[in-house]
Amino acid sequence: MFDFLKELLTPSATPGAVQTIILVAAAIAGGVLLGRIKVARVSLGAAGVLFVGLALGHLQYSLHLETMHFIRDFGLILFVYAVGLQVGPSFFSSLKKEGLVLNSIALSAVALSFIIAWLIMRSSGTSAEHMAGIMTGAVTNTPSLGAAKSVLKEVAATQPGRNFGDPANGYAIAYPFGAIGEILLIILFQRLFRINLQKEQAAFEARRAQEYPHPASLKCRVTNPDAFGKTLVDVLGTELMKEVIVTRLKSSGTTKVLTPSAGTILHERDVLMLVGLPQELEKAIGRMGRSSSDTFITSDEEIETRDITVTRSKAAQQTLAQLNFDAQYGVKVTRIFRAGMELVANPEFVIHVGDTLRMVGPKMQLKEAETVLGNSRNRLSEPELATIFIGIILGLLLGSVPLAIPGLPVPVKLGIAAGPLLIAIFISRYGGLAHLHSYMNQSAAWFMRDFGICLFFAAVGISAGKTLYENFMTNNGWWWLLYGMAITATPVVFIALVARLVFKINFLQIAGMIGGTYTSPPTLAFCNGYFKGDVPAQAYATVYPLVTIARILAAQLFILLFIR
Repeated sequence: MFDFLKELLTPSATPGAVQTIILVAAAIAGGVLLGRIKVARVSLGAAGVLFVGLALGHLQYSLHLETMHFIRDFGLILFVYAVGLQVGPSFFSSLKKEGLVLNSIALSAVALSFIIAWLIMRSSGTSAEHMAGIMTGAVTNTPSLGAAKSVLKEVAATQPGRNFGDPANGYAIAYPFGAIGEILLIILFQRLFRINLQKEQAAFEARRAQEYPHPASLKCRVTNPDAFGKTLVDVLGTELMKEVIVTRLKSSGTTKVLTPSAGTILHERDVLMLVGLPQELEKAIGRMGRSSSDTFITSDEEIETRDITVTRSKAAQQTLAQLNFDAQYGVKVTRIFRAGMELVANPEFVIHVGDTLRMVGPKMQLKEAETVLGNSRNRLSEPELATIFIGIILGLLLGSVPLAIPGLPVPVKLGIAAGPLLIAIFISRYGGLAHLHSYMNQSAAWFMRDFGICLFFAAVGISAGKTLYENFMTNNGWWWLLYGMAITATPVVFIALVARLVFKINFLQIAGMIGGTYTSPPTLAFCNGYFKGDVPAQAYATVYPLVTIARILAAQLFILLFIR
């Protein structure tokens, strides 16, 4: 009666699609529970799925081949695409100023890990495919493992009859210390550098406030005779009007407040509310008069401030100058909130779906502006699936473009990891495709990312688990573990010393950069809890995209250059 259960739940040499899905679900469920276990505030996170999958594979469970390939590759695609959507909005700005230094150090660490892996391979006689797996595991980079397996499959097609090792075995052996070693080294360098976390946090915030000041609001009393009887644009000038938004004006001796335009005439003792960066506000107040403490300018019940979220695709992909809220509705856009950043609204700013605009004006006019922008939170709770899957198609097409390099047996490709990652970054940066927006709320993005990586880990773990013990014993896995430790530790030491001693980078950023260079979610989770702030997360996101692409290409080149 229960024979069907035996067929589904016991190991089989020819598993069907249903048993494969059950196994994958079991690996994910068990792995997620394992990943929640914390030892000294460190947990495996999603990597727990990999180890449960390895255990199932070791117990001789196997997967339906075609279904396994689909689950593995589609999971990786979902993972990298979700990451691209999350880091895309701030990616290009991160390449400027300090971000350029962080990325240069991180990419140098990628090159260093490649060189160390090559030296170990030459001196130990380890095969290129196994060393590629050890290298990707030591740096905890899952997309590069996928890239190594993909290019190895193409190389195998050109050499029929030859058996190649599975890079996933080396990855599984090197991964645990890769995840834990980074954290231990971060703590070690904190002690060596004698870092006071509170002082480091305060120093970072002080420097960031100086380099990237937040918009401020100030009141100004018109007392400069040169401004009397002139329009706002005549007094401030066209360029300063782009940087400073005048949201309210109250004439002396009245309580009536209005939202002025560029042509509004100024009178003696008028009071204005200004929004902009501190240095620009100082210039504007200097041209009109002096700072004011007037309280009546914010007391008019007809003029209010409201935060309105862009949820209509028709309103997106346009500049504030094109939307022209001031002339059409008599309301001002003072600030824009995007991806956790507070930005000054200037006429050239292009708004995206998901942006929140802070607007000031009469209540009725604000309602009209709200109709144009949408402001429907329910609309944003539904991911734009068309954009996601069109983006994935474009990413796979980009990843399939062959880049022929003389001397290599097969062309290099961005592959199913780097292609979708790049497309997701560009789509999220520019807001979508035509009228299809790219906005995805955080919970949906996290689900897509974690679901994708869990699918990948489950498929890879179960597939590799069947030969893991055999490979460990045959190839002396303890040596593989030591090789992985060397590949993990040396670049971390390089990053810490160069970043701190040469470039004097804040240690909280160094910790995040180490996590980003190793694309390690456990390290990021540790830093977020240990350092009590979002500074490590910012540095992590700054280097993550370029490092991921570099590691994907490095894994492919390692296979192509060194397989003989």
